Amino acid sequence: MRQSLFITLILCLASFTSFAQNTISGSVMSTEDDPLIGATVTVVGTNLGTVTDVDGSFSLNVDEVPTTIEISYIGYQTQQVEVTNQSSRIDVKMADLASSLDEIVVVGTRGKPRTILTSAVPIDNINASALQASGQRSVDQMINYKVPSYNSSNQAISDASAHIDPSELRNLGPSRTLVLINGKRKNQSAQVYLNDTPGRGEVGTDMKSIPAAAIERIEVLRDGAAAQYGSDAVAGVINIILKERVNQGQLNLEGGITTEGDGETYSGDINYGLGLGKTGFLNLTGEFSYQGITDRAGEFADTEGDPLFGIALGDDPALDAYFQEFPDLGMTYGQPEIQKISAMANFGTRYNNGMFYGNLGYTNRSTKSFAFYRTSYWRDTDWGLLTDAGEPYVGYQPTFESDINDITATIGNQLKFGEWNSDISLTYGSNDIDYSVNNTLNRSLEANSPTEFNPGGYTFSNLLGNIDFNRSFEKLSLAFGTELRQENYVATEGDEVSHSPAPGTDSFPGLTSDNAVDENRTNIGVYLSADFDATKSFLIGGAVRFENYSDFGSNFSWKVNARQLLGDSKGAIRASVSTGFRAPSLHQIYLSNIQTTAGASGLIQEGTFNNVSDITRNVLEVPQLDAETSFNITAGLTYKLVENLSVTLDYYNILVNDRVLFSDQIGAANFEGQPLGDALAAANVDAFKFFINAVDTRTQGVDAVFNYENIELGSRENNVDIILALNINETVLDGEVEAPDSFGEVSIFGDVPSRLLTSARPNTKVSLATNWRFGKIRASLNNTYFGKVSSPVSGQEFAGKLITDLILGYDISENFGVMVTANNLFNVYPDRIDGTLDPFGYRLQYPWRVNQFGFMGTYVKLGLSLDF
Repeated sequence: MRQSLFITLILCLASFTSFAQNTISGSVMSTEDDPLIGATVTVVGTNLGTVTDVDGSFSLNVDEVPTTIEISYIGYQTQQVEVTNQSSRIDVKMADLASSLDEIVVVGTRGKPRTILTSAVPIDNINASALQASGQRSVDQMINYKVPSYNSSNQAISDASAHIDPSELRNLGPSRTLVLINGKRKNQSAQVYLNDTPGRGEVGTDMKSIPAAAIERIEVLRDGAAAQYGSDAVAGVINIILKERVNQGQLNLEGGITTEGDGETYSGDINYGLGLGKTGFLNLTGEFSYQGITDRAGEFADTEGDPLFGIALGDDPALDAYFQEFPDLGMTYGQPEIQKISAMANFGTRYNNGMFYGNLGYTNRSTKSFAFYRTSYWRDTDWGLLTDAGEPYVGYQPTFESDINDITATIGNQLKFGEWNSDISLTYGSNDIDYSVNNTLNRSLEANSPTEFNPGGYTFSNLLGNIDFNRSFEKLSLAFGTELRQENYVATEGDEVSHSPAPGTDSFPGLTSDNAVDENRTNIGVYLSADFDATKSFLIGGAVRFENYSDFGSNFSWKVNARQLLGDSKGAIRASVSTGFRAPSLHQIYLSNIQTTAGASGLIQEGTFNNVSDITRNVLEVPQLDAETSFNITAGLTYKLVENLSVTLDYYNILVNDRVLFSDQIGAANFEGQPLGDALAAANVDAFKFFINAVDTRTQGVDAVFNYENIELGSRENNVDIILALNINETVLDGEVEAPDSFGEVSIFGDVPSRLLTSARPNTKVSLATNWRFGKIRASLNNTYFGKVSSPVSGQEFAGKLITDLILGYDISENFGVMVTANNLFNVYPDRIDGTLDPFGYRLQYPWRVNQFGFMGTYVKLGLSLDF
């Protein structure tokens, strides 16, 4: 029924036709004589306008001549031209913006787009060339190295968390950063981060599912925006704008390897734009990539024995010989193997008073990571199932493999009704993960066990319908609209042998019929937003939004912001105050499973009980999950010191109440002899955890950006950009954690979940990027400082480190270039794990629960680029 309603919204569109008597024609080009496709041409003081076609040409009907037209295009200086004779052709050349503060952005307001300078909220705008200059391969890492308030890291030995990296703004968790594609909500992933890593118990967006070659620019709104965009926009919003270019394409090929000789990668992508008629476009992107595993396991067993099992050298001569032969205890520890293919199509066709548009994207990733090696003294036999005939049994290392599919699709229509702009759209998104666990056993089956298992998987999808209206009056910009959303979460049972007989697959038992779910919910949101230019320099605005969810109720959010221009519009001071919310995800309400994970005494079986289970509600007395709420304050200053030199400084303070998180890992021994203890014993688990509105947190910090662009070095062809950016961030627990009475003196939120909130991400992050251009030679030197982090379990601090990336490029011809990149040029690694604090450290060497930047060491790659 709802799907029919959404489709009806798209189909029920009216047309609006205006008539005029005079025609103005011309073209819009860059200073290099390239046509600017889709530039906006409007008659000043009216609602008359058009856009340029594939060769930069335009034709516009006007009521009378003389008149004044205005030409605007993102990344170029807006121009006004007096037209005195309709027979005269208007040919315009547009100059690049001198400062990034003058770039127009669409995120942060539901009404009239504004420049970064004139916006009332802090926004970063990263174009395609800046993403490429980061030297990184995936979208999440590109943002990680360009925006200090954003963090993303790969997690090894973390089951599926090794395959979808937790990513977030302002260290507030993956769930509190909203991701948009062309202004429309991107679906979250199906994966919950289960292990003791950043984002534990949360759900984020699979940023690796978006092909970088399809992106024109990325807008990062560093402010709460739930009153404008709805749930999840607590820390900020990332808006990914896709390319609309036509009659031009680019092919990129790249390959690389670490200086250790592993982690080999190769990739290729192609982007090309086709013209659809005179005013339409179809931009296509295809991408493939392969990433090999790296291995940085510790090699200390020949001197340390195996403290995890309490074995020291000299305890047993046979084991001493084992440690000498396998000082790494058989481990493979590093980045996972990933094979990926992606495709993205972005299209639009403009007509008299509107545009029909859409996009479609698909990504498939096949991934493989590793669990802990099962040594022969830990698992005493494999019944000959995993060891080649005639070879001695020494142990086995299970693999954790995923097949991930991500789909995003939007179709919509923008139409002008008189002076009102409308946008009606339908968006679908899905993410599904199928697991396989191989090179392992169900030890309860002994010699009859298979060695490959399908433990099940998860799917999350949503369907959205949006109707938005906006218009500008003389000083007032007004917007309102609605969003209808349906979400679906599915957990699929694994093969019977993966979970039965218990305990099931060694390393990751399969999902049982009790874990399998297929749940839906719907919500509707309505919003109203207004910006008022009280004077030429003072802007005040605000927004309100009401949301109603079918499963937990409703929320009302609001926002007020203001901006005062300074010094002949060379700078501005700005501030905003807002409330926000985040609805508990369907994953957090319905997820239940059993997994092998680290406990105080080694690897244990840990169960997760969902929020609707009888044990959670009736035995543990955990209440129904409710929405988180937030209160955000942001204040800042931005100023152009000279035409191409700007600084921005912003302070933020964010209070989040009732954060939905995992409880601590609670030992079953605490409930021995009680009904809960009996239930845990029947489920074959040593410990358990559950979701709860656990704690309030307060996060505050400072963002600063110093941007010195296009510094000429003797001529325009020789220049350099210097960008210095930093984030200083602190999160503290605000108030006490209240446990249900059923737990008595048992702690449900101890050091581990607390440290994951406060010290698992760098509290200080600084980046200094310099981009040099000398004719055909290009060079980028990027230095990124990642501040200290702490292990959530042991409390060990891992010191801050500086990572240097060098990118050198040479244009062999006008259309063909070569690039050499050295990531982590000086081969910097994190501090080593102190094995006296964490006995896993002798196996792993480098931190596994938290890490600032990975532990690959130096990585070098060669790339080729062809423009056509």
